[in-house]
Amino acid sequence: MELDLHDGLLAVCRLGADAPLPVWAASGGGPLHAVVRTTAELSIVTEEGAVPGDVTAERGWRAIAVRGPLDFGMTGVLADLARPLADAEVPIFVISTYDTDWILVPGAKLNDAVTTLTSAGHHVYD
Repeated sequence: MELDLHDGLLAVCRLGADAPLPVWAASGGGPLHAVVRTTAELSIVTEEGAVPGDVTAERGWRAIAVRGPLDFGMTGVLADLARPLADAEVPIFVISTYDTDWILVPGAKLNDAVTTLTSAGHHVYD
């Protein structure tokens, strides 16, 4: 697969299920901005610098996107990426959009992720 490595650090944030959407989360920023509400939580992925220090968040993530758009009938896309990363002990956080899949990896593991994905036959472009 062809993958694009994006600049900038992201944060994965957790707020309460009934929390209003914060102003800092409404405008977006960085290569990826996602807001997902479930009955259990409000999750926000956005540029790290936009997230206030008192918000529960995992910070320092880097984004790798599968070049798309991907056909909805494709199978195994995430498995082909996640399997080698799991074997290399690289944690991931995945977000799928209408057009493609995004894999977030901790910034400290970025070199390991790129090396692993390249060794698995994928092409990573920055």
